Amino acid sequence: MNTTGPRNLLGPVFFSALLLAPLPALAQPLQETLLRAKPAVAIVISEVAADVTVDCGDGRSVTVRAMPVRETGSGWFIHPSGWMITTAQVVAMAQDARAVDPMLRESGVKAACLEPALARRGLRVGDRPDVEDQLARQLAARVMPGARVTLTPSLAVLLPNGVRLAARTAKFPSPAPGATVAARDLALLKVDAENMPTLPLANSRQTKVGDRVHLIGFQNVVMSHELLNASATAEASVTGGAISSFKEDVSGQPVIQTDASAAGGDSGGPAINDRGEVVGVMTFASRGAAEGAGVQGFNFVIPSASVREFLKDARVTPGEPGAFTTAWAAGLREFFEGDYTKARPHLAEANRLMPKLSDVMRITAENDERIKNPPPRPFPWRMTGSVFAALGVLGCLAAWADWLKRNRFRVRPEDIARQLDSGENGPVLLDVRDSDTYRQSPVRIPRALHVPAERLDAGTTLPIETSRPVVAYCT
Repeated sequence: MNTTGPRNLLGPVFFSALLLAPLPALAQPLQETLLRAKPAVAIVISEVAADVTVDCGDGRSVTVRAMPVRETGSGWFIHPSGWMITTAQVVAMAQDARAVDPMLRESGVKAACLEPALARRGLRVGDRPDVEDQLARQLAARVMPGARVTLTPSLAVLLPNGVRLAARTAKFPSPAPGATVAARDLALLKVDAENMPTLPLANSRQTKVGDRVHLIGFQNVVMSHELLNASATAEASVTGGAISSFKEDVSGQPVIQTDASAAGGDSGGPAINDRGEVVGVMTFASRGAAEGAGVQGFNFVIPSASVREFLKDARVTPGEPGAFTTAWAAGLREFFEGDYTKARPHLAEANRLMPKLSDVMRITAENDERIKNPPPRPFPWRMTGSVFAALGVLGCLAAWADWLKRNRFRVRPEDIARQLDSGENGPVLLDVRDSDTYRQSPVRIPRALHVPAERLDAGTTLPIETSRPVVAYCT
């Protein structure tokens, strides 16, 4: 009786699985994921300017343009037609400029009245800080209340290639009755543009503690760093970490805690997973007791499920890829797979659709260099693993077919017992062991007819009804 069975095929199956072990390392690398995502993130600029008309007390009325109040944050495109998500706090100033009225009023009064007041004393700005501060306080008390202010709020998006686009708020949450803050810190913006890079939304309900996340944004500390080139302003930075916990904010809305570092300017930026999908939106960081200093490792993002809920009535399909996203992803895929010639037209198309993106230009230059000076080709793990895996599967199938062929007439003992108990039409049991083996063995099969194999070979006629099945025992 042949003993080859399914359990004997586990070895070849496991061997084939081991041959595929190199393939997971060839999944989309993290560098490719981040490069795909960065172009979709832009700077959101909320600004309020003002014309301030003041009477400095000398009988003349002066109108000056006050120093604008500006706040920057991050945002990311959810649709190639210029739809962008950011946080409500980033655009709140442009939505309601009254909060910055005192700051602009004071700035306008100083610009109009402080320098003439110092000049009457024979001073210039900076000569006598003590006198300057005293005059500024006097002007604030005497002139500011009567100043007339015309506020001019504006909202803009600065793309990673340095192009500035005017933006408008398409959806902005209002605080619930009796509340001081909006229940959901999200805002939907619209710019007049096409083929914008986009990011898809992940299912945040499937995330777990320990899942890796990457925050992409434009930190103020980087954009204003005195030792960095001006190009740093338009290039997003990436910080990495993991999901630490799931909590709720003071309004009862869910937030995801992460230990990825964040700073001022990151608000509104996306938190993506290793597949480049948006898990959430950076909303607020933790601060210490000392002078409100930031405490890294305890930052919070709004989950993507809340973003989907926020967009329900906005008639915007999040994550739809545009022409740039398609070309850029194809170029990166071919580049990281080492097919630099195929990558070239895709990268050129991405650069045509959105010129002068630093990442696109850098990868294009590196791709052109590798076409001119090809690097040593890496070992073809993917092809080798696929071939050996296919051979292993074919071997398993062949072994299984052989086992089925050899055992096509095999009957299980429990089937024989059941048929014997059924009555007259049960099987006939033949014990075909040779005479010496039969004589020496203590094993006797009840109701079996002993007919040695040599007698069968000699053509011995057996007293068996031809209509009954015959089961032979030979081991």
